[in-house]
Amino acid sequence: MKPSFLQTNRKESAKSWLFRTGLNWYPMFFGTGGKILFWSSDWREVHVRLRRNIWTYNYVGTIFGGSLFSATDPFYMVMLLRILGNQYVVWDKSASIRFRKPGRSALYARFEITDEQLETIRAEVAANGQTEHVFNIQWLDKQSVVHAELERLCYIADKTHYEQRKNEKQQSRFRR
Repeated sequence: MKPSFLQTNRKESAKSWLFRTGLNWYPMFFGTGGKILFWSSDWREVHVRLRRNIWTYNYVGTIFGGSLFSATDPFYMVMLLRILGNQYVVWDKSASIRFRKPGRSALYARFEITDEQLETIRAEVAANGQTEHVFNIQWLDKQSVVHAELERLCYIADKTHYEQRKNEKQQSRFRR
């Protein structure tokens, strides 16, 4: 049974279910020990579970910090690419983690992109051609106790702007 903080009004579509199922079996994500429980049809919300098991426990018997970190990796970048469409370029740029309490039971993370975040991102890209946005993630147990907090920085740009900057950088390398 899902914890109450993972309850949502959003629905999962056949397309998002298929994508979620495929990503759960993708070797790079499967190796993290995480499992995607839900991916909304509008691509704006994802729920992930990470259990302590033979693949995820560390020397002292708690969930390995690398699993906590890596099981959050692809989501905001993929969500933004799906929501914004082909006219944008999105990259994960950096991430950090703060461990709060050892994980001894299943932990859950909720990824969500709000209307306000999308409006801000679109406005900044329209004004500057590019932007960076920080997303915050928490790993919680069923009692909503925080075990780890992460920040993930995404770079978002208009595709035309991105290609122009890339070409300018390549040309400047040849001039040296």
